[in-house]
Amino acid sequence: MLGWFKKKNKKTVQDESAHEQVIQNESDDQVKITDEIVKVVEEKRQVPVETNNAGLFSRLKDRLSQTRDSIVSRVDTLFLGKKVIDADLLDELEEILITADLGIGTTQDLVESAREQVARNELCDPQALKGILKEKISGFLHSSDQQTELVRPEEGPFVIIVVGVNGVGKTTTIGKLAHKFLNSGQNVLLVAADTFRAAAVEQLKIWGERIGVPVVSQHAGADPSAVVFDAFDYAENKDIDVIIVDTAGRLHTKVNLMEELKKIKRVMGKKIPDAPHEILLVIDATTGQNAISQAKLFNEAVDITGLVLTKLDGTAKGGIVVNICRDLTIPIRFIGIGEQMDDLRDFDADEFVEALFAESV
Repeated sequence: MLGWFKKKNKKTVQDESAHEQVIQNESDDQVKITDEIVKVVEEKRQVPVETNNAGLFSRLKDRLSQTRDSIVSRVDTLFLGKKVIDADLLDELEEILITADLGIGTTQDLVESAREQVARNELCDPQALKGILKEKISGFLHSSDQQTELVRPEEGPFVIIVVGVNGVGKTTTIGKLAHKFLNSGQNVLLVAADTFRAAAVEQLKIWGERIGVPVVSQHAGADPSAVVFDAFDYAENKDIDVIIVDTAGRLHTKVNLMEELKKIKRVMGKKIPDAPHEILLVIDATTGQNAISQAKLFNEAVDITGLVLTKLDGTAKGGIVVNICRDLTIPIRFIGIGEQMDDLRDFDADEFVEALFAESV
């Protein structure tokens, strides 16, 4: 997904000088970095990174185990010993798919397609039905008519805003995303535009220090648009390739907070033409169907360009990925499958469906 970022001859921001570039225009009473936050970030960095494709696929397969158990393993149990596809089997299949958070519409499409083929005598073997389910789910995952890869502007820094409700993992996602850009040879700037929670600013600074990138911030309660304005001024003469902006967690139903996001967008556009170039909505996969309503309302407010689904390793509701691809025209950019630095994975529909339907060991 980051293939369009070519290696550069200049030195990337990964040394001690980066630590000295953190802008700290903050009040004396700002909340100090807590030991708990430091511990969380350290734990995320201490696990070795796998780089070979076989290892990465194996990891994806392992991390999707709960979702695979809720869909494929239950389907296998349902089909065990069955010789024909009858109405009762299809009803039970429908229940399995709905409870795995594929959604009513997606489930009906899958089951009705099977019913039609049974009626036409084109399908009678339950095991063949499993293959058809895999094929249909793959089709849904490919259904978005938009490319999943990020595309940077021809000139100037690539500007990304990260949005979402509280607790979905925005700041952690930003840290891991910045790490991906660094590995592709890019200079990255992080912007702490979540000025409502001092802890959010401190957590982003910790990520900046650990991976070696500068962080622009202001005092708690500052205007987020002012922070962004300062960040763009800072980036102008610093040879910055990528600017990633953290924003305050907000309920998608709060109109005033959505208006604030619109203001940030307007300020960006005045400083850098066409910015922001990417607006990533981070969604907690464990929320299931609520993710759909979040995506729709955020999209209405600020025109979301891509999605990040986190915590897929801790849920049996990973079927929401299929439902999102079917119901929305917003591409999934990344999926989070764990705490390691490389567990923010580029979303690959073919890889996802293969891992989902892989045989359990």
